[in-house]
Amino acid sequence: MTAAAIVGLRAIHEDLQSVFERVTDAEWGVDSACAGWRVQDVLAHFTSNFNEMVNPSPPPDEPVEMTAEQAMEALVAPRKAWSPAELLAEYAAARDGAFAALTAMQDEPLASTVIPVADLGSYPMHMLANAYCFDHYCHLRHDLLAPGGPLGHEVPPTDDVRLRPGIEWMIAGLPQMCRATLGVVDRPLVLELTGPGGGSWTLLPAGDDGLITCVEGGEAGVATATSTAHDFVAWGTGRAAWRDSVTLAGDADYATAVLDAIQII
Repeated sequence: MTAAAIVGLRAIHEDLQSVFERVTDAEWGVDSACAGWRVQDVLAHFTSNFNEMVNPSPPPDEPVEMTAEQAMEALVAPRKAWSPAELLAEYAAARDGAFAALTAMQDEPLASTVIPVADLGSYPMHMLANAYCFDHYCHLRHDLLAPGGPLGHEVPPTDDVRLRPGIEWMIAGLPQMCRATLGVVDRPLVLELTGPGGGSWTLLPAGDDGLITCVEGGEAGVATATSTAHDFVAWGTGRAAWRDSVTLAGDADYATAVLDAIQII
């Protein structure tokens, strides 16, 4: 299973806690690099997700279909009027219970139980901890902290513990989240991620199910795209242009078409 994601998520939340303790009154209201969200709205995103795990909202009278992004916005919206102190209080109250729930998902029978995650695809429950690692790492390191975000507070350097679980989520989600665009993959392409959290994966053409395959290891590809794993979080989610941080080798035109088709949520 992916129990390492629990360790990584705890480390990320230690970093978050250290940042929250230093955010000034003025900084809470500053726009983050996540469009439409202030610094305190990013905190509202963290705490609302955790609170839903321990105090889930009652189901609506009529089924409502929402994308993952719409669902996240729906949780943040009613908290926009909250004070930072109220958000921090909810965060403190929900955090331990959320970690307990995610830890329980690392054990069978929950671990291998596959569930749908809005429009992001279907995944075994043990990978939800990886999803949280990805989400919280991305918002902290790319949306809140400089140079991309507005906060200049220092946190420990990126390492495998904090980043690798989120990278595993991105690789697992790539075929499903980009299903509509990755039909362009008709030959092997190697994605080489360097530095903390890194590794090599080969993207292979879709099978009968319409999903490409991401195989760990750099098999013989017609092209190779190389960047740091940290940068992949930014350009793989459309927060940055991949051309600013990716080096191409081999068939550059083909690699360009594939990278242009990647948009992970």
